[in-house]
Amino acid sequence: MLFPITVALGILAAPVYVPLLAGGFDGEKMALAIRLTQWLFPFVALMGFAAVFMGILNAHRRFFPASFAPVWFNVGMLIGVLGLVHAFPDAPIFGLAVGVLLGGAGQLASQFPSLRRVGFRFRPRLFPVQPAMRTLCRRMAPAVLALAVTQVNLLVDNRIASYLPDGGISALQYAMRLFQLPLGMFAVSIGTALLPRLSSAYARSDEGSFSGDLGDGLALTGLVLLPATAGLLILGPDVVRLLFEHGSFGSAETVRTAGPLFAYTLGVVPYGLVFVLTRASHALGRAALPVFASALAVGTNVTLDLVLVGPLQETGLALATAAAGLVNAVVLIFFLRRRMDWSRAAARHGPKILGGALLMAAIVFAVRSLVGPAHPALAVFVPTACGMGVLVGVTRLTGLWELVRGLGEPGAGGGAN
Repeated sequence: MLFPITVALGILAAPVYVPLLAGGFDGEKMALAIRLTQWLFPFVALMGFAAVFMGILNAHRRFFPASFAPVWFNVGMLIGVLGLVHAFPDAPIFGLAVGVLLGGAGQLASQFPSLRRVGFRFRPRLFPVQPAMRTLCRRMAPAVLALAVTQVNLLVDNRIASYLPDGGISALQYAMRLFQLPLGMFAVSIGTALLPRLSSAYARSDEGSFSGDLGDGLALTGLVLLPATAGLLILGPDVVRLLFEHGSFGSAETVRTAGPLFAYTLGVVPYGLVFVLTRASHALGRAALPVFASALAVGTNVTLDLVLVGPLQETGLALATAAAGLVNAVVLIFFLRRRMDWSRAAARHGPKILGGALLMAAIVFAVRSLVGPAHPALAVFVPTACGMGVLVGVTRLTGLWELVRGLGEPGAGGGAN
């Protein structure tokens, strides 16, 4: 019931809150932003139900259907871009909006078969009366606050960017999509897989398993995100050129997007650590800690936004976001350091992870230099393939592969320590 009400309010109130969030838009751009917001707000309900279904499947340890579901969102986006934009000759962007809604519906519907296999049956009620709902809402409130506080960063960034020259918000959004790619593929997956194991270990008062699982999770986060960071820092402009430099998106737009991407990339590892440490906080029952850490991060982001937007424009906004992620991670580490002993994993795996990432970065940089001014696909895929080969080899030779295997084994707490 909550999602449809939220959608209705979001559509009706769009003329009120959109000007508050994008105060730098002129009249025509503002009108378009309001209309697009009203068209797209049903996506909130689609994603809300999809997230609930994802939680049900994760609770039953059915991780693949929920992880694969976002693929259908991308399919919907492609349908919008390739097939529907021509249906709106006056405003082709609405074809993409329809594609977003189709993708959201696909992401939701794709989980239905797996839900039925785990015994879920949807029985709509206006007001659920299950006794556990009150407990759920009480425990959920801090997590909702932490997520809401985090979203303030994006709202502030977009409002400030609306006063920049045309293309500022687009440059941030393109860069943000690439920044979120390694986080969505790896950090979220690691955090999701760790949470039930951490919660189970804490419920059993098994501090050894808790510390071991958390240490392995942090090490695995570094193993995948440090190389991803190095790759984006080296190949970022080439990736932007390959993916976006088409049509009216020219070389100038590539340069403009590459700056924010470089700045965002500096926050990949901190935000990855935040994903894992936040799950550890919730497993420990310290749900208020992520809220506090997120609030400090927002303060950092807003302050640095105002300081950096003048000299660095949209790149300054992205750099402020990266710095906010670092503050968030440092605060979580500081307050959780005495409740668990994960330093052994860092001491054992850290040098090998850092050495492997540096070796991979050197290979990627060298191969990219040898490729020279080639086609964007060659400039991206050849260095990436070489870097991945080096990383896999290092992982196998140094025993780091056990981190990957250990995360997929139920109850393998601390096995790699």
